Amino acid sequence: MLFGPTAVGKSRIALALAERVGGEILAADSMQVYRDLDIGTAKPDADERRRIPHHLLDLVEPDQSFTAADYARLARITIADIRERGHVPILVGGTGLYVRALLRGLFEGPGEETSLREALREEAARNGVSALHRRLQALDAEAAAAIHPHDLFRIVRALEVLALSGRPISTLRAQARRHHTRVPGPILRFGLERDRQELYQRIETRVEEMLARGFLEEVRRLLDRGYSPALKPLRAIGYRHLIGYVKGHTTLDRAVTCLKRDTRRYAKRQLTWFRHEEEVEWHRVEGPALAERVLDSFVERIEGACARQE
Repeated sequence: MLFGPTAVGKSRIALALAERVGGEILAADSMQVYRDLDIGTAKPDADERRRIPHHLLDLVEPDQSFTAADYARLARITIADIRERGHVPILVGGTGLYVRALLRGLFEGPGEETSLREALREEAARNGVSALHRRLQALDAEAAAAIHPHDLFRIVRALEVLALSGRPISTLRAQARRHHTRVPGPILRFGLERDRQELYQRIETRVEEMLARGFLEEVRRLLDRGYSPALKPLRAIGYRHLIGYVKGHTTLDRAVTCLKRDTRRYAKRQLTWFRHEEEVEWHRVEGPALAERVLDSFVERIEGACARQE
């Protein structure tokens, strides 16, 4: 499994790794499951898919429902199929919830309660995120210990679950883990990271490249096909920004500036999430020479794990 924030370089290393170890790639991306959302989700192109088999892409239409539980079910089937053919499954992505659903299962918690979430966010704006974290600590110390004091999203979710279900989120997660069907075989978890400023520059470059490749035209095509801007995938980073421009709510320069800013913020949230995952071996990948050494390390670890399994 290869984790990391957007634009860190996961796809390039995953392709090289798959070629070295006889692997096939499974996407762990909550946006790449949607058909016709290609440029804005940074899906692998036709050449990359010819080089290495890719799975769990283009599964549903933009107006169809797809959940983390759906992903975990399909991923388990796909992993088993890849291993049955004697290949190495390499899961690559940045959607932490999908990874968690696959590795540890999900609890059947209450759905979103918009008014409650909004009230908690407003409280955080008034009193600070740390105040909400202290409240969670008093109500569910185990959950609070696993959540960074500034991680507003996860703090709000934990308080929301407790308020709506009457049960701590840590208890519900423990029950889900006990009943979870584990992925068979050895699992190696690698995380990629870069210098923060270098990562931000890569994000800026990626956004510009997406626009040059026709991201705006992709958004227009989706709207012309009658898809509502309120759909979940069209509210995602990038799509909602360019839809705002297409609808005349902002200028293109302003939309792109906000897109870059929000992508940087998303990358920070991804790192925060994956930092809380268990048994992740982190590697910095600045520079081609260092990236090659990291790749060699991954190959050695994977070959060793495969040899022990035989």
